[in-house]
Amino acid sequence: MFIEPSWAGERRGWIEVICGSMFSGKTEELIRRLKRVEIAHLKMKVFKPAVDKRFHEMQIISHDENSITSVPLDNAKAILTHYEDADVVGIDEAQFFDDELPAVCEHLAKDGVRVIVAGLDMDFKGNPFGPVPRLLAKAEYITKLHAICVRCGNIASFSYRKTNEKDQVLLGAKDLYEPRCRKCFFEGNAGHSF
Repeated sequence: MFIEPSWAGERRGWIEVICGSMFSGKTEELIRRLKRVEIAHLKMKVFKPAVDKRFHEMQIISHDENSITSVPLDNAKAILTHYEDADVVGIDEAQFFDDELPAVCEHLAKDGVRVIVAGLDMDFKGNPFGPVPRLLAKAEYITKLHAICVRCGNIASFSYRKTNEKDQVLLGAKDLYEPRCRKCFFEGNAGHSF
């Protein structure tokens, strides 16, 4: 369980990354942490990539239908012009942002901002996804969440794509993906040539 540090009112920034497979609760955990920020009456801004319009254009919505208002942006650098001196910045679906995201998060943290980022750490092939691996290297706090494998019931850390589409980015939910454990993921992909 993540415990928020306290430095007797001194503003210090850091980076938290919430990662895992699809359906592991990343967005749910991000929203939970951001709701605590609201309770503390801290200034907060929340961002998501503009490309992600699966559930709502302006909201981050978890699979459990919890939500929080966000600002959709086309690129990571835009966060620096929109965060408005917030105490806390939340970022969902980090894997869809460009490679500038780690530098942007580091800039914010150096400026005293608590940065909470959620995203997939691996794509449908089981490879590192977008800027998330570099964010993991820079983060002070990392939470790796797991789903439940729909095939065998073990913990799942892979997002298995149920279609033959080969593009790395294919927006979808349970219609296109399911969580799988390592064994079931590789058994399912045995006939695929990525």
